Amino acid sequence: MKVLVTGAAGFIGSALAIRLLKRGDTVIGIDNHNNYYDPNLKEARLSRFASHANYMHQRIDLADRQAMADCFAAHKPQRVVNLAAQAGVRYSIDNPLAYIDSNIVGFAHILEGCRHNGVEHLVYASSSSVYGANTNMPFSVHHNVDHPLSLYAASKKSNELMAHTYSHLYKLPTTGLRFFTVYGPWGRPDMALFKFTKAILAGEPIQVFNHGKHRRDFTYIDDIVEGIIRTLDRPALSNSQWDSMDPDPGTSLAPWRVYNIGNNSPVELMDYIAALENALGKKAIKELLPLQAGDVPDTYADVTDLVKQFHYQPVITVNDGIQRFVAWYREYFKL
Repeated sequence: MKVLVTGAAGFIGSALAIRLLKRGDTVIGIDNHNNYYDPNLKEARLSRFASHANYMHQRIDLADRQAMADCFAAHKPQRVVNLAAQAGVRYSIDNPLAYIDSNIVGFAHILEGCRHNGVEHLVYASSSSVYGANTNMPFSVHHNVDHPLSLYAASKKSNELMAHTYSHLYKLPTTGLRFFTVYGPWGRPDMALFKFTKAILAGEPIQVFNHGKHRRDFTYIDDIVEGIIRTLDRPALSNSQWDSMDPDPGTSLAPWRVYNIGNNSPVELMDYIAALENALGKKAIKELLPLQAGDVPDTYADVTDLVKQFHYQPVITVNDGIQRFVAWYREYFKL
C-alpha cells in the first residue's frame, strides 16, 4: 500500500514507518520538525529510514492548509495514519493555542485530504487522556468521555468527534486509537522515563507527582506499532446493531471506531521507578510532589475489543521494556 504517515520523525511515527517499509509498503512521511523538544533526536530517528527507496519525506506543518492539500493531491495515499500532534498534558496548560493549531486545525486538513482524495482508511492517534475525570476502571471505549481535564485531552476528544462527522457524511472509514503511556527506545525527552533516566544518571532528583501514587498502563512502542498496523489493515466498519436510544460511545452506524491500545496491566509509578533503578544500577533521589493540574491518578486500558477483533496481545513487560530503553539511551548518548 501507499501510506501517508504524519509525525514521521516522531517517536511512534518513525517506528511505524520502519515497520511499514520493512513489509513492502510505500510511505510518505510528514513532519514539521518543531522544537517542542530537541530536533536533533527527530533527525536521528529519521536517519534510520529516510534513504529507503520507498520513502519520501515532506517537511510541512499540518496547519498549512495549502501544503497539506498539495501533498494529498500529489501522492494520493491509499491509507493515512495521523500521529502528528502537539503532545503533552502539562505543556497544554501553559500553551493551549498550540493544540488548537496542530491538533484541531491540522486534523481538519487531514480529514479534508482524505475526503477529496479517495483515502480508504484513516487511522489517527487519540489518547488515554480523553477519559479525564472518569474513575471507572478499566477504561473502556464504551464509557462516556465528556469530561477532559486538559486542553490536550479535549483536542483528542475533538478529533474523535470530527472523524465521526466525516465517517457519517462522506463514508470515510476512520479508526481512533487511544494510546496509553507509550515508552521505549527513541522516546520523547518530555516523558517520565527519559527525564527520570537523565536525572538519575546525573545524580539529580526526579519529580514524582501525586507522591508516587500514580498507576499507569505503560505500553511498549513495539506493542503500540503492532496495534496500529493491525487496525490499519482492516478499515473501520459500521455497527449495524448501534441503537440511537442507547448509543454505544465506541461504535457507530457510520464506519467509525475507537480502540484502546494499552498493556492492560497498570503499574505503580514507584514500581516503574524501581525497575528503572535496577536497569541503571543506581538509586533515584525522589522529590515527592502533589498531583499536577491536568493529570489523572490512574490509567488502565480495557483492550477487549482489540483482542477480539484483531487478536492483539501486548507482549513486552515493563521490566523488559525499561531494560531495552536504558540500553538504547546509553548507546545513543554514548554513556
